[in-house]
Amino acid sequence: MPRSSLSTATSLLKRKLGSALVFTDPDTCYAASFDSGRMSFLPHAVIKPRQREDVGVVLALANRYGVPVTPRGRGTTLMGSATPREGGWVLDLLKLNRIRIDAEAGFAHVQAGAVIAKIQDAAAARGWFYPPDPSSKAYCTIGGNVACNSGGMHGGKYGVTRDFIIALKGFLPTGEYVEWGTATRKFAAGFNLRDLWIGGEGMLGVVTDAVLRLIPQPAARWTLLTSFPDEVSAFRAARALFKARVQPAICEFLDRHSVQCAESAMGTTIFPGQPGRPVVLLELAGSAAEVKETKKTVLAWAKVHALGHRTARTRDEAESLWAVRRKCSGAMFQMGDGKLNEDVTVPLATYEKFARFLDRLRKSSGLAIPTFGHLGDGNLHVNIMYHKADPDACRRAETAVKQLMEKVVELGGAISGEHGIGLAKTPFLRLQHSAAEIGAMQAIKRALDPQGILNPGKMFEVFETWKCPKVDAAFPWDHK
Repeated sequence: MPRSSLSTATSLLKRKLGSALVFTDPDTCYAASFDSGRMSFLPHAVIKPRQREDVGVVLALANRYGVPVTPRGRGTTLMGSATPREGGWVLDLLKLNRIRIDAEAGFAHVQAGAVIAKIQDAAAARGWFYPPDPSSKAYCTIGGNVACNSGGMHGGKYGVTRDFIIALKGFLPTGEYVEWGTATRKFAAGFNLRDLWIGGEGMLGVVTDAVLRLIPQPAARWTLLTSFPDEVSAFRAARALFKARVQPAICEFLDRHSVQCAESAMGTTIFPGQPGRPVVLLELAGSAAEVKETKKTVLAWAKVHALGHRTARTRDEAESLWAVRRKCSGAMFQMGDGKLNEDVTVPLATYEKFARFLDRLRKSSGLAIPTFGHLGDGNLHVNIMYHKADPDACRRAETAVKQLMEKVVELGGAISGEHGIGLAKTPFLRLQHSAAEIGAMQAIKRALDPQGILNPGKMFEVFETWKCPKVDAAFPWDHK
């Protein structure tokens, strides 16, 4: 859009909202120009609404003047989803952060800027549990989690964000206020537009409020760490566990490369005499009787399938077992200063095939590809490591990520399990979806956002992130 129109719209917005909510200074605009994807595009202004109605004012003006608007929470997304690719305005929702727990109904009434860990703490204080737990939960917001349908380690047993959304409130790109659902456990009145917003990556509307379903806090937990000779053995063992109808609250996998990184960072071997072995970390949760009974089955399984196993008798011991999982991601940078972090999902029946493919990909690319993730739902984080100053390594990383996505789709999997598409995965959307499927998505986008103002330049337009210069920025959640 012409810069004169953008300046006119921004001046009018300042008059309507007050200058205290509209920032055009270089530092604020730069800080909002990138997310964890580290691709920077400067906005013209950053708006920090203090009440729900401010969002409607912003969008109505943006729609009138054709101003691009990029909704934003904390910016933990790795895909460039909160990057203002076409400039315009960034809508920072962090000040909309109220949390209210309805302990009788088992609901959490939250605003878009509420941090996930704080929602969980508020629920726990009233005897309830909100399971979705991205690794950045101490920082990320429910608005961002709704935008990309975040999951986390509890996804295999409890589900992902979508499974806990009762209702959403917010604004269409035109600035009109809407409510999708009510604070009731059943709602069958009209089209389910609520679910279009979940995973819509802020392209179909702006969430300001959500009603979340809570479940009772588990009465008991038990943690087990197991090691295996190789990745294929670990995947085969996990399938055997699920076949026995065991459904762990958490079932995390780390390949030998991830374990080696963690062990190097911790300065110790996880299993004495077994350095660099793949591990599976399990947590059972439920009633005391349920955990006690299932524990017997799991220990019998470990004796048959695992090289070694360690159990936790206390929560402190459980925390020590979790150290390997927490350390591995940040420690991977010893293998390269560049990382393509892919969150693919593969079907249970293909686990072993996928492990063998990753071995072949490491050999053909000559790159380190440490992999970890959530075996309970097949969501694996494949990390292609390379040195950014080495042009040949960059080309090999680009080739490797394309081959990875092709294989995932061939196996019947998904190119993203919880990160979304944003900018980074746009080259692969057409591997996942047919022309008819993408056409239907684009038709919905046009219907709800006729001016195309909301989070433009994402999902459907191919963007090659590996060719985009990255800003040198550090985030507090980088090594979580």
